[in-house]
Formats: sequence, C-alpha cells, structure tokens
Amino acid sequence: MSDLALSRRWLLILLASLTVGWFGSLDHRRLIKPDEGRYAEIAREMAASGDWITPRLNGIKYFEKPPLQYWATAAAFKAFGEHDWTARIWPAITSFLGILLAGFTARRLFGPTAGWFAAAALASSFFYLVIGHFNTLDMGLCFFLQFAFSSFLLAQRGGASVEECRKWMLLAWAGAAFAVLSKGLISLVLPGATLVLYSLLTRDFSAWRKLHPLSGLALFLAIAAPWHVLASLHNPEFAHFYFIHEHFERFLTKVHGRVEPWWYFVPVLFAAALPWSTLACHATVAQWNDPGDRGRALRFLAIWCGFTLLFFSASGSKLPSYILPILPAFALIVGGFLTRVTAMAMAIHATPTVLLAAAALALAPRVSGRADAETPLALLQAYERILVGAASIWLLSGLIAVWLARRKRIREAALSLAIGSFAMGMLAMLGHENLSPSNSAWHIARQVKPMLAPDTPFYAVRYFEHTLPYYLQHTLTLVDYRDEMDFGLNQEPHLGVPTVAQFELRWRADADAFAVMTEDMRQQLESRGLPMQIVARDTRRVIIRKPRP
Repeated sequence: MSDLALSRRWLLILLASLTVGWFGSLDHRRLIKPDEGRYAEIAREMAASGDWITPRLNGIKYFEKPPLQYWATAAAFKAFGEHDWTARIWPAITSFLGILLAGFTARRLFGPTAGWFAAAALASSFFYLVIGHFNTLDMGLCFFLQFAFSSFLLAQRGGASVEECRKWMLLAWAGAAFAVLSKGLISLVLPGATLVLYSLLTRDFSAWRKLHPLSGLALFLAIAAPWHVLASLHNPEFAHFYFIHEHFERFLTKVHGRVEPWWYFVPVLFAAALPWSTLACHATVAQWNDPGDRGRALRFLAIWCGFTLLFFSASGSKLPSYILPILPAFALIVGGFLTRVTAMAMAIHATPTVLLAAAALALAPRVSGRADAETPLALLQAYERILVGAASIWLLSGLIAVWLARRKRIREAALSLAIGSFAMGMLAMLGHENLSPSNSAWHIARQVKPMLAPDTPFYAVRYFEHTLPYYLQHTLTLVDYRDEMDFGLNQEPHLGVPTVAQFELRWRADADAFAVMTEDMRQQLESRGLPMQIVARDTRRVIIRKPRP
C-alpha cells in the first residue's frame, strides 16, 4: 500500500474520531452560567410560546441579539426534546462545518495537503475547540463570517469562470446575511472594511468588479431584513435599542462595563490560537509576497486577521470570544504554510507548546488553592486531577512534535501537535463538569422541580441564575433585580417586583410560592419574620418555599 493511501486511511480514521468526539461530548456537561443558560432559556421560551419574532429571557423581552441561533435551538428542542446536547447543537454543528469548510477552502486555494492541515489546525485551536462546545452565539457568527470570506476568496480565483464567480459571490452575500442574523451588524463591518483595506494596501482593486452587488444585495436583504422589519412592527421600541444601544453604544462606550486595556486581545489571541500561534504569525509574514491567486488570498486573510484584532481592540466593550473569527483565517494561513515550512522552523514553533504544557503541568496542582465557599475544595481537587492529565498529554504531544520535526518528519510533527492539543482541550473541557455544582443550577433545580406546579409563583430576590429557569422549565419573577433585563422591564414593568418590601407583601398573600436568593438575603428576610421553609440549597444560593398549612 502506498504512503499516500496509508495517509488517507489514517486521516479518514482521524476524521471519524473527530466527528464522534465533537458531538459525543455535548451531553456530558451541565449548562453553566451565564451564557449557556441564557441562550437555552430564550430558545425554550420561544419553542413553548410559538412566538418566533420577539425573543424573551425569563418571560421578558430580550433584543440584545438577533434570533438565528434561538430559532435553530428551539427547532432542536421541538424535534428532539430539551436536553443539554440539543441546547449546544447549533454551536457544535456550525463549528464542525467550519472545520470542513477550512479544509475545503484550503484545498481549493493551496492544494490537498494544505486542506488537511487547515482542518486539523482549526479543530485543535484551543479557543475554537472550547467555544464550539458551549452554548454561546459566537460560533454561529464565526462560521457564517468564515463562509462569507471563504466564498469570496473562491469567487476571486483567477481560474474561476464567470458563472462560478457569480455563484460563489452570492454564497458570500448569503453568508454575510446569516452572520447578521447570528450577531448583528458587525457582520457587515468586518468583511467590508477588510476588502477596502486590502484594496488600499495592495493596490489591487480587481475584486470590486466581481462583487455582483445588485443580485448580492437583493439576496442579503431577502435573508437578513424580514426579521428586523417584523420585530420593529411587533415592538416599536426595538429599533432604537437594537441598532443604537446594542451596536453603537456597546462599541463606543463602556456602558456594559467590559473595560479592558487596548492590548487585551493580543495575549487572548495568542492563547486562543494555541498551538499554532507563533506559526500563524510566521506564516503570515513569510507568505505575504507570494504570487498569483495564492498570494492574493493569503494577503486578504492576513488583513482580515489584522483588522479584526484592531477593531475589537478599539472597542469600549471587550470579551475574549470577540476575536474568534480570526481563527478560521489563521487556520487557512497555517494550512498553506505547513506544506513548505522547514524542519527547523517546525521544531521552533512546537517548542512553545512544550514550555506552556510544562508550566500548566506545574501549576495544575495549585488549582485547589483557589477553593472558596462557592467552589469548595472537593470540586477543585477532582478537576485538578483532570487538568494534570490534560497537561501531561499536551506536554507529551509537544515533545513528540519537536522530536519528529528535528528528524524532518514535518507532517507527523504537525499531526502530533494537533492530536495532542485536541485531546488536551477535550479532556480539560469535559473535566469542567466537576465544577458544575458551583456553576450550574441543574443540581438544585432537580430537587425543587417535582414540588413546583406550572402556575406557582417563583421569585428571584436580588439574584438571578441564568440556568435556573431553563432547568426548572419555569420563569422567575425578578425582585429588585434588573441588569440585562432592564430594557424589557421598562417595557413591561408588571413582570417584575421593584422592591423587597413589595415582594414580602406578595409572598404573604400567595397560597404557595417559591423564592431563590443568597443565604445573606434569606437571613435578612427571616429576621423580619417572613415565613419560609428551606427546600434546597447549594454553595451559591438557597431556595425557600412558603410554609403550607
């Protein structure tokens, strides 16, 4: 059997293993606060109410993000039931499709071997792996942006026919539209600004003649506009909050309190792209002057990465997941470079993995020192053992990669890095379930849910746990708590209780009622003579019930 056939056999085995591992882990962990609970609950309420226009969180209007992922998750709930894996199925599907798309695009642009490398690099990039298994909106945005720029690059190839160019460009416009439905207008800024900068920096304006703007814009509006129009018609207050507050004020001001220094995303990106961080930087510089279609594609990808990094660095609101759309572009750049990298360079770029893995192995036993009242020692000790195992795997794969690279077995070295980093990431992520008693309301909700009738009031007193409504399948009445639901409560103030004093009056009048709060709050209410019976508690909260006759 030829080496090529043998390589393909092993690659297919790895692809099958990746598929099983990628999807088989979705139901292992409980949803954690806040994002996973938030987006699962919005979809649950959408499926239950049948209102696919107005998203609601805990029964309250919630217009911070557009609805594509809510629709997909609600459809999964209706088809397969409400499970942790169905809550995460959309990020898992879009991230897995992103890996396949990276392989397909690199194969078409840089050759078959580059395609395999690009897919492996993306699947094993630490941040991509983790976010692909968490219920957040970032992966859907990342995939459709990747779909847009990949389709654009395939449309712009010199060998593409007029009809091929038109089809790929229409797919690029469609990708941008679905990205808008995933997370908003940022999906227009990143591709548009990248194209402008690319044209100015490279003095290459040929792409503008192949954009098919009329048919492309018509397709874009047909996909992205209807929900925005319907949401505005059903909710007159929607437009100002969604377009002004959630887009311009979020970017230009510090209203959301996510303030970080201007250089914040530099170390975040380095960690996110591991184990390919230094190799991606080297590849970007080394391939900048490549000729022909290959060079044009690589320069566009490099500018995409640079502008995305600078754009979010300039924002007044910063979260680590914002730079996720850089990683598919990094993977394409790395995939192309691994077909030509020298053995010495490969050994040098594998060395940071060895050093970081050794540091992780040394620091992992100190994790239990972070124990406190909310995350007890026993939970951290269990997770600590998992982290030691994950760091050991990562270190071993890095050492093997360096050893292989020094023997000029570059493909095997890259594969060792990819497999080891993927295994490390999966193990560390799955082990996080040990902390779920502190980070998820599943454990406390299962104690209370059998006692709870559908029409029984359930109050959240100066406290809100995002996973609790989802696991209870019951919305909570907020007491003296607004936070991200401030806008919705301003529109429908009757859905909340403004003060604790008013809550006490309602509690005494209710025939039956439950309430969740911190232990300090419970003690305050008990000292004021509020009748209560403790029915469940964990390290972060306590649930009380009004004593029944």
